Amino acid sequence: MEQYNLSDRYITAISDEKAITTKDLQVHYGANHAIFDANLEFPRFKITSLIGASGSGKSTFLRCLNRMNDKIAQVDGQILYRNVDINSNKINVYEVRKHIGMVFQRPNPFAKSIKENITFALKNSGITNKNELNERLETSLKSAALWDEVKDNLNKSALALSGGQQQRLCIARSIAMRPDILLLDEPASALDPISTSKIEETLKNLSKDYSIIIVTHNLQQASRISDYTAFFHLGHIIEYNKTVNVFTNPKMQATEDYVSGNFG
Repeated sequence: MEQYNLSDRYITAISDEKAITTKDLQVHYGANHAIFDANLEFPRFKITSLIGASGSGKSTFLRCLNRMNDKIAQVDGQILYRNVDINSNKINVYEVRKHIGMVFQRPNPFAKSIKENITFALKNSGITNKNELNERLETSLKSAALWDEVKDNLNKSALALSGGQQQRLCIARSIAMRPDILLLDEPASALDPISTSKIEETLKNLSKDYSIIIVTHNLQQASRISDYTAFFHLGHIIEYNKTVNVFTNPKMQATEDYVSGNFG
């Protein structure tokens, strides 16, 4: 693989309202410097894809955005959400995660009923009104394009659902908390093409109401669903621009080589 000058980069500024911004973000796992000087602005109510080869830092960066790297990495720099630096030690991490939800690579429903998967966290957060719980249950399952498939079997175990249904249930569980931002770490990588298509359609619809940031290895997926794309390489953000520009007119040689399949 060709050696690139990692100090060269093309990072576009966002003119839209910003959902979250990172300034000089650095991540160390012990002696391993995993993320260098990450400065990104994410627009509200858009989908942003993070792409790059395995080990490029995409998932590490994503996990910083709702403090999932706490206790496993040293994270320096600022993460600004609603003008508050949520990387500060004074921040209540559990409060942050109410506003910034996360869906992981492998579906991880609770070993409970479909209904309880949605209502469990709501009850823990203090919502006890039965009508509100039922309304959030139905609304979130509809938003995740799952309601019609499960509405007659809400007391069935979530573990009996297919992989694609389980992942949409995890999306519904996250949005039932009414977050502002939804983070997804390769949510379709373990799914078949039909389930992947349903997830993509769901995310496109959700972006009307949520700011979505998704890590994906699937370049076609990034080009299909995202408005903006950031290309990571060896812990550096090399290019960040509107998705159409990243894929059809990349500014950096490393980006061009990656999206054209020359490495990765």
